[in-house]
This record gives sequence, C-alpha cells and structure tokens, in this order.
Amino acid sequence: METPGDAPEGQRHVRQERPPSPAPTCVSMKSDRSKDDTVNFQNEDGTNASRSQMEECKPDAVSDQFTQSQHGDLKHIFQVLEEKIITFVKNELKRFKRMLSPDYQENFESKEEDESEAREAALKMALHFLRNMKQQDLADKLQENKLDVVCQTELKRNLKNKYQSVFEGIPKQGSSALLEKIYTEVYITEGGSGKVNEEHEVRQIESRSKRPAGQETSIRCSDIFKPLPGQDKPIRSVVTKGVAGIGKTVSVQKFILDWAEGKENQDIHFIFPLLFRELNLMREKEQLSLMDLLHHFFTEIKQLTFPSEGKYKALFIFDGLDECRLQLDFQKNESLTDVTKVTSLDVLLTNVIKGNLLPSALLWITSRPAAAYQIPPESVDRVTEVQGFNDPQKEEYFRKRISDQNLVSKVISHIKLSRSLHIMCHIPVFCWIAATVLTVILGSSGGGQIPKTLTEMYTYFLIFQTKQRSLKFENVHDLDPQWNKKVILGLGKLAYEQLEKGNLIFYEEDLKESGIDVREAAVCSGICSQIFREESGLYQGKVFCFVHLSVQEYLAALYVFLMLIMKRKDLISPNQALRKGFQLWEMRSVHKSMIILHKSAVDKALEHEDGRFDLFLRFLLGLSLESNQTLLHGLLQRGQNKKGNEETISYIKENIRDVPSSERVINLFHCLNELNDHSLVEEVQSFLSPGTLSEAELSPAQWSALVFVLLTSEQKLDVFDLKKYIRSDEAFLRLQPVVEESQKAQLNSCGLTERSCTELACILSKASSKLKNVDLSDNSIGDIGVQELCSGLENPNCALETLSLSNCSITEEGFSYLASALRSNPSQMRELWLNGSKAGDSGVKHLSSLLEDPNCKLEKLELNSCGLTERSCTALACILSKPSSKLKNVDLSDNSIGDIGIQELCSGLENPNCALETLSLSDCSITIPTVNWSHYGEYHKTKY
Repeated sequence: METPGDAPEGQRHVRQERPPSPAPTCVSMKSDRSKDDTVNFQNEDGTNASRSQMEECKPDAVSDQFTQSQHGDLKHIFQVLEEKIITFVKNELKRFKRMLSPDYQENFESKEEDESEAREAALKMALHFLRNMKQQDLADKLQENKLDVVCQTELKRNLKNKYQSVFEGIPKQGSSALLEKIYTEVYITEGGSGKVNEEHEVRQIESRSKRPAGQETSIRCSDIFKPLPGQDKPIRSVVTKGVAGIGKTVSVQKFILDWAEGKENQDIHFIFPLLFRELNLMREKEQLSLMDLLHHFFTEIKQLTFPSEGKYKALFIFDGLDECRLQLDFQKNESLTDVTKVTSLDVLLTNVIKGNLLPSALLWITSRPAAAYQIPPESVDRVTEVQGFNDPQKEEYFRKRISDQNLVSKVISHIKLSRSLHIMCHIPVFCWIAATVLTVILGSSGGGQIPKTLTEMYTYFLIFQTKQRSLKFENVHDLDPQWNKKVILGLGKLAYEQLEKGNLIFYEEDLKESGIDVREAAVCSGICSQIFREESGLYQGKVFCFVHLSVQEYLAALYVFLMLIMKRKDLISPNQALRKGFQLWEMRSVHKSMIILHKSAVDKALEHEDGRFDLFLRFLLGLSLESNQTLLHGLLQRGQNKKGNEETISYIKENIRDVPSSERVINLFHCLNELNDHSLVEEVQSFLSPGTLSEAELSPAQWSALVFVLLTSEQKLDVFDLKKYIRSDEAFLRLQPVVEESQKAQLNSCGLTERSCTELACILSKASSKLKNVDLSDNSIGDIGVQELCSGLENPNCALETLSLSNCSITEEGFSYLASALRSNPSQMRELWLNGSKAGDSGVKHLSSLLEDPNCKLEKLELNSCGLTERSCTALACILSKPSSKLKNVDLSDNSIGDIGIQELCSGLENPNCALETLSLSDCSITIPTVNWSHYGEYHKTKY
C-alpha cells in the first residue's frame, strides 16, 4: 500500500488494495462502480468527478525523487489532460446523440483516422452505460449507426487510395501522377437526345469544334445531380455521353475523389463505382443478388444492409455502357425489388437502372453516344455530354503536362498550325498522345520532322512506345526502334478484325484468335492496356483494349498495309474471295496492288454511313507516303511506293464530285490532306481571296471543297451569310452543311424558293443543328414554303429562337401553318417577324391561338404592314391581358387600326398582367392628338 501524492483541496483520495504492478490500473468497466444509472461528469458540489477517477488511475505513490517543481509540472499536465478528455468525451456524446436523431441520415459523419481508437473507446463506454441504464434499443441503434460510419469511412479511404492517382492513357502501366495535380476540367453540357448519333466519333469532334461558345448549358462535373435554376424536379439518374477518350472516366474519378476527400457532395452516403468491363467478367458466373454484387466489389460494406425505407443516399456509377457485353433487356427482364433476391447479373442491372431496386439511389451511367440509346428515356432524368477540352483547356492541359515552359509553348504553337491536330486535341487522350510525341521531337537537340498529319503523329507514337518497350523490358537504348513484327502483326490483326465487328474491348480468347500471346501483350507498354482484378474472389479475368479508338484504327490500317507489302494479301478488295488462283495477283506490281487496295478502302469507307472506316482510310492512305514509310524503316523496306499516288488521288476527287453526303466528302478531303494533295482546296481559296466567288461557276468538286474550307477554317461559324457566295437555291443546297454548323443564317434577299425551305426544315429537325436565328425575309417562298418550313419548326429537335419571314408573300394560310407548328413546339421561339404579310385579321386570329398557349415564350411580334384592322387589336388586347403572355415588343406600324383599334388595344394595356415594354403604332390612321397614358396607371405610363 502506497499513498498517492498530494491532491487539490476537495478532491477525494482513494486507497485500493492491489497486487504489485509496474503499470497504473483503472476502475474496471465491469466493476460495480461502473454501473451508475447516469453518466455524470460533475460531483454534486460542481467539481469534476473525473478528477477523482484520474486519481484512481495514478500510481499508488509518487517517488521521493520528484522535486517540488517536477511535481507541479505533473499536476499541470494532468489538469490539461483532464480537460481534453472531458471535452473529447462530451463532443463524442453529442455525436452519438445526433446519430440517434430521426434525421441522422442527413448528417452522416466520418471520423478522423488519428482519433479512431479513442472514438472506439468512447463508443464502448457509451454502449456500456446505455445498456446498464436499461436502454438496450438505443444502444443497439447507436451501434448499428456507428457501424454505418465505419463502413462509409472504410469505403471512402479505399476509394481515395484507388482514385487519387491517374495513369494517362494506359491503366496500370507507366508512371502515375496525382489526379489533383494534372486534372484539367473538361467541358460538359446538359441536354441531348437519346437518339443514336451515327457519325464517326472524330467527325462529331470536328462538328463540335465549330460550335459557338455559350450556345449550350454547361455544367460542372461536381454538380451533375444538382438541378439548374428553374428546374424543380429532383435528379435521380444521369446519362453522360462522350466519344472514346473524351474524359468521361476521369470526370467520374474526380467526382469520386472529391467525395472521398470530403470536398463535394457530402449528402451522398455511399458511392459504388462499377465498370462494365469488369462486370463483363462475371457474365457467365452463377446467379447472385444485388447485395452479393456489392459485397464482392466492396468488401468493406459486408456488414451493411439496405433497408427498403431508404435510410442511405447511395450512388451507383456504371462506367462504360458501350463496353457492356451483357444482354440488357429492359422490356423482358423480370421486375425485382428485393436486394437479397438471387438472379442473373443482367436482371440486376436493368432493375437498378429502372429504379426497381433501391429506388432512392442515385444513378450515373457513362457511355459513348452510339450505345446510350439502350437506356429507356423514362429512366433518365438528365442527359449530359462531355465535349472534351475547349481551346483554353487544351493549353491548360499541356502546361500542366509539360513542365518546361519554353517547350510547352512550342508544342502549343505547333498544334495550332495544323487544323486536324488542333481538332483532335479536343480529346484528352489525343492531347496525351500529342504531348508524348511532340515533347520528344521538339525537346530533342537533333530536332527531326515535326508531324503535321494524323498518320505522322500516330506513326511517331508507335515508334515512341516501341522504344519505351525495348528500354523497359530489354534494356535496349538504340535510337532506332526494335520492331517485333510478330507482335505488331498480331495487334494489327486484332485491331482490324475487331474494328469490323465494332468491338473496342477484347478478352483473352480474342487475343488468342489473333495469335497474340497474352503475356507478350501485357508488356506492350503504351499499345495495350489491361485491367486485372487481383483481389481474391470468384470473378477474375483480364480485359484488353487499345488506349483509344483512333489507335485501334491506326494499327488496323498498318496491318492491312503490311499484309499487302509483306505477304501480298489484299484484305479489302471484294473480288479477292472469287479468285481461283494467285498467279495473276502475284504478277501484279506492288504499286498496282496498292492502287486496287486504296480504291477498295475508299469504297468500303463510303459504304459505312456511320463512318466506322473513315479514320482507318485516312491512316491507310497516309501510310502509302514514302515519308511515313521512312519512319517505319526496320519494319518494312524504305520507299515502297515511289511511283506516287496520283491514281488514288484522282479516284478520291471523282468521289468528291459524285458523293452527295457532305460528311463522306469531308472525310475524303481529309484523305487528300493525308496524301499531301491540296489542289481542290487551293482552287476554292483562289476564288475566296479576291471576293469574286459570287460571280464564279463552281464545279461539284469545287463546291465540296468550299464546304470543306468553311468547315475546317480557323474562324468560328457564328453567322452564315449566303449573300457572300451565290444567291440561289442551288448555292443554299450546296452549302447546307455550313448552315447546319452556324448559329445564325442570313438568307434574306437571296432569291430562295420553297426548295430551300424544304432543306432548311431538314436542318432544323436534326439534333445536331446549332441554328438559333434564321432570316428568310425578302424571298418569295409563299405559303408553300412556309408549309415546308413548318415540318422543321414543329420537330422537338428544333431550337430556333428567332425567325424572320418579312415580305415573303405569306397569306392567312401561311399564318395557320405557323401557328400550328409553333403550338407543337412552343417553348423555343422568342421573336417572330412577319412584316409585309398578307394575312390580315384572320392571320392574327390564328396567331392568337399560339399566343394564348401558356408554354409559348414569344416575346417579340412584328406585324408591320399586314393589313390589320381594329379586329386584330381586340385579339391582341385579350392576349396582353392574360398572365401567361410573354409579349414584350409588338410592332403594328402601317396598319389601318384607327382610333377604335387604339381603344380596343388599351383595354389590354391597362390590365396589370400586361408585360409589354415596347409598342410601335406609326402610320396607323390615328386621329386622337394624344393618348392620356396616365389613364392606365403610373406603371404603364413609364413603359410606353
């Protein structure tokens, strides 16, 4: 028995018999002393009871060697310690109280790692005392909620570790970088239809590069589930579209990382990212429940359950719908509501997407555009599209990616010099490819040829990755690439055969069919990427893909080219299968064989309206140049095609003249660019330079060249003015692709007829159309032209906001067509100009039915010189009196409405619902000298 040192006055001393021990002891939580009915931190006199508990935990005596000073220090330390412990326990009790509150799911909290052990101890104390207080239900609920916090904390920690680093282009190969340091925000827009976009993805990028800034509603990735101003409906499910490599997956990664680090979207309790390429590996496994699926991929939540009342706010992210090889039958799959019911994987996924399973859970699906249509529209609350990098973001990316500021300036300057390269840099993966290649070339002392075409860029990329492989796996430092022809041919065969099938993701069996050793493919750093689930479980496997669709197309073209050069096999020409022998074929020269191959490839690309072989064709033609073949020396003999490509160029020009589709023609011009032929473009530019194009007669090929020049020029197509070219229906029809890419079309006074209205309606009906403003005034289109135009105006895809049809010989019949079409699609049109029409009062009556529609957003109506009388004023007054009317500007000039018309009109103007701001009544046969506007109130007096 020893006596503790002196204690402050009023503090109770405790003597306790115990066996000798080198360590202090505390009161056991199982002792009688711990069984109080309440947790009280103060004695009745107000002093801290915990101080006496501290005394119980001190050694039985303080050694005599302590000096008075040392004893004072110890006393102070324990006083501070006591305060910290009491404060900590009080805060924990407050947290536990919040956990037991009804709205706890809105206050989900995590714990700091450095306090985790202390918090666990505090929890055990709280649970112990609650149970001694006979509060078993509260103790059980607290323990359950605390388990939720533990699961969430573990999930956040694991997701942070997984997503905080990024491997550009090639997952799990090469060196990684912290996402936070290199992340560049991509441009994401809201809107878009669920329809299939049949254009090739590079063509889609080229189209978007001409899109005027600010035309669409942009949205931050972190706000993907937040309604925009004016949107009241909560957003449960989002589909995000975007071409391959555009930044969908990295955007998802940033969203998850910000959540895991506590920066954004903390109202979400759990995020479960599931990649379709990983889900594919489970497609042939036994059946499972939704909870089985989650527990397999997220082992940290195995003790978690999802009650039907929606206790948690969870987010499911399904990344890469276009890579899905499961049969997602949303119509025939059984309906499922039980998260523990066992079924097939495809049934689970369709029920989660439709909202049958966990209807309160959020859903985010990413996909390439062509596959997004699989999701039923009624299951989607928001459609967004990743547009990639805009021009400032391109530069930001390169400046983050390349540390040498002089070098990065050279890279950016070179990219801007080539329209093709600059367009492709909208794709983040291509920026990585360009940075990889140009950093080596522009940063080397020897310089070297700087790539100006896509074929040159991808050839350099292949060379660079081949050198990297030799250095990494064979320790070869040779300046020339050490080609492994077997691997190149194997990868090329895989690329070409899977391109024909439309596949972007491959499995081991696909590689084996192409003669590729899986182990060999794994070390092709930069060419193949693989995802391999290494944790223990039933579902393991490997998935392969090329880093981008364009890389697959390049290798496919290289394979077809090599097969002709090395083995004299033409893989494309349609008559090859009909040949009975190879004697005649073998007698042909390589040059002649190449021409036949080129023509067959051109035909193949033109046959596929989806553009599947467009980029493949560009690469195949580009590889025929001696300059590109020189780069590939060692893989093939230098200068295989010294006779040139004149016959191929001539064949392409013939197709440019004959092919009606503008998209196909534009790709053929890109093909000429890959062949270094710019003759057609130069011809058109010679017309454009002196400004004499309006007087010239262009051939069909030159018209196509003009379209190409306008669509690929550096200048944005905000406004298209037909008067700068040739004023005719023929010119309008030829330049239709340019009109479609413009925001405003000035077609006034161009001698247009109903033929142009038919084509314009087709443009307005396209979801890809960017037209917001069309001026058709002073053209004799008549009622028939208006009727043709209305087939586009009533289409839900039409986004036209301003339409001018002044002096277009329109009668009452035309007004009837307009009113009917705009009632079908009333939410977009803001301004309607109908000056000089012959519609009269009957025409205004037709418009009244449109203006009375609550969905009509029309703000400006021009009816100058339309033969109106007081009857029209009566109809307009009725409209102005309605609270739904949005009219702010009305022009009734040069109409014989007279004094009676003014009186009728004023009955609407005096109504408080009237929103009119500008009213023009010039030359309206009014005899009253002045109108006492104050009669209609001070409010209206200030407006007119």
